[in-house]
Amino acid sequence: MNILVTLAYDGTNYCGFQVQPNGTSVAAVFQNALQAVLGARPDIKGCSRTDAGVHARAFALNFHTEGLRMPLQRLPLALNSHLPPDIRALSARAVPEDFHARYSAHTKTYCYRIQNCAVDSPFESRYMYRIPRRLDDAAMDKAAAAFAGTHDFSALCAAGSSAAAHGDTVRTITACSVQRRGDEVDVWVTADGYLYNMVRILAGTLCEVGAGRMRAEDIPALLASRDRKQAGPTLPAKGLFLEHVEYEL
Repeated sequence: MNILVTLAYDGTNYCGFQVQPNGTSVAAVFQNALQAVLGARPDIKGCSRTDAGVHARAFALNFHTEGLRMPLQRLPLALNSHLPPDIRALSARAVPEDFHARYSAHTKTYCYRIQNCAVDSPFESRYMYRIPRRLDDAAMDKAAAAFAGTHDFSALCAAGSSAAAHGDTVRTITACSVQRRGDEVDVWVTADGYLYNMVRILAGTLCEVGAGRMRAEDIPALLASRDRKQAGPTLPAKGLFLEHVEYEL
């Protein structure tokens, strides 16, 4: 049986989803719970690596097993009894044998949350990046629209990316917008794939527009330049959330 599990997690204490030698990963902790429930440690396929400190509201992963001895709908509760409070299994379902959480995904949607106020909130500072000066969210939204489409996103790719090293830097953004809710400014991006730190650099670039240091009209030239130095800063991981992964199931 090939099983698709949806997770929500607070990434603060983790080095990302993918197993790495330099810290505790979400994948390793989830596999520990799988082993406790199934008595085996199957290989798992995640929809994304996610950077250290990035959060997820609906992270998709899949694994194959022959040892499920309970109704599938009970699996999330069983897993949660062995998971820490900052990782939760939300749902589980059977999927086709050839389903792969990463390669079967059509689009992934991320949200970068910005706290746009003079004083940070003790309740939100762990999950939002604060910018004290008021941002022009209308200008940011206009600039965000310029990122939509199929482009070479080298200018929004961090140094050291394996994709950039192989020249694999073309992606398609199907939707990009900025929405303000009071003192919160959210950057929403939906794409068929992402480069290393792409959303965090895109959000940093839009903040430059919101602060008046760049214009929406500068975005096409920025993309054409393929020059990371012309884009904005890489915003901290704590404001980034994987919101949704779309599949044809």
